[in-house]
Amino acid sequence: MADTLATAKPELVALAHRRMRESIPDNDWTPRQKLALTCRILFDGGHDSGLAGQITTRAEQPGTYWTQRLGLGFDEVGEDNLLLVDEDLNVLEGSGMANPANRFHSWVYRARPDVNCIIHTHPLHVSALSMLETPLVVSHMDTTPLFEDCAFLENWPGIPVGNEEGEIISAALGDKRTLLMAHHGMLVTGRTVEEACVLALLLERAARLQLLASAAGAVRELPAALAREAHDWISVPKRDQASFAYYARRALRFHPDCLTAAGAKGGA
Repeated sequence: MADTLATAKPELVALAHRRMRESIPDNDWTPRQKLALTCRILFDGGHDSGLAGQITTRAEQPGTYWTQRLGLGFDEVGEDNLLLVDEDLNVLEGSGMANPANRFHSWVYRARPDVNCIIHTHPLHVSALSMLETPLVVSHMDTTPLFEDCAFLENWPGIPVGNEEGEIISAALGDKRTLLMAHHGMLVTGRTVEEACVLALLLERAARLQLLASAAGAVRELPAALAREAHDWISVPKRDQASFAYYARRALRFHPDCLTAAGAKGGA
């Protein structure tokens, strides 16, 4: 006998969230391992653009973060070849150098204490959409985590290796989680590596959907109240953890060298 057929929607939402918290285990990869996994996940998700793009996560010491070594593609990044750098991009652990464009990550981290992971990539469809100098339009339920959560930088500030670009990019991001940058690419932030990784995959999918739909006609926006409801329904830590665990399992099947033997057994 069903007990919830007359239950109101808000109560069902609360029930589902409670069950997720109780049923979905936490991922037990380290932040460093999650960063390496994210590089492989995004490579498989079409975010590869040669050596362009940076992915970082805060380290334990304030003002430091982990990132990939310049010269490695996302498909070559593993937990053992990541670099620990400070805000001046001095290497504190590891060998090689960080991408000089990592400088603007320091600005974002300083402006947003809530952010623990930053992803900047030039995936194909985001890059194509950026060439049109048009903001992202959220028009499908799958992309609602980006509703009112994707800022737009309409003027390209040039190569992001100076402090000026750090100020411009961090200001354009504001309090949003994601940023579409005209003639450039995307910036995604997250309270966790899982959140940032899932949003990065979603932003590239949203850009592809927008380009495909635009070729057929005018893209119509979702009703704001319903889109906002869906944004909040999907944007919860347990969903991010579950999604990341799935993407990580898939990545490890194709990239078993990403983690050490012990690390490969982690996760949900």
